[in-house]
Amino acid sequence: MTADYKWQDGDWRQGVFDALMRQDIRQVAYVPDAGHSSLIEACHETSDLITTVLTTEEEGVALIAGADLGGQRGVMLMQSSGIGNCVNMFSLLSVCGFPFLTLVTMRGEWAEFNPWQIPMGQASEETFRRSGFLVYRAERPDDVAEIVEAAARICFDSECAVAVLLSQRLIGSKIF
Repeated sequence: MTADYKWQDGDWRQGVFDALMRQDIRQVAYVPDAGHSSLIEACHETSDLITTVLTTEEEGVALIAGADLGGQRGVMLMQSSGIGNCVNMFSLLSVCGFPFLTLVTMRGEWAEFNPWQIPMGQASEETFRRSGFLVYRAERPDDVAEIVEAAARICFDSECAVAVLLSQRLIGSKIF
């Protein structure tokens, strides 16, 4: 499976997309985010994927758990500022043993201009760990696809929750 999406040269998200396809992902839940934009667009252009835009991140936890109940693998794409919205819903994953994969674009790190993003950005990894997640971090474009594929494998083979943090330096600092 491939998207008919026209990737820009050097867009590391193409490798992420390909890794998700190799791992038989069928559902993608997301809150719109510039860091994931080309990946989201490619997912929409792929008839083999069900893409669902969320109004808030915690909806994605339930949606991906429901995908598993229906026999499909899913992934949630979000920004680190949305992690705090999900903490109560993460109990669904640990109590019921659902596999859960999320790719998180980080804020509150490298060259952050918005001080409101810093607290959750700094607490993201520890919040995931305290919620029972395995956490992987991608810092370099050349490593992202391999990290995402490894995270998906352990998530679905071991039926556990896994977060891949995509560093702000990797996605680029925002300027408004």
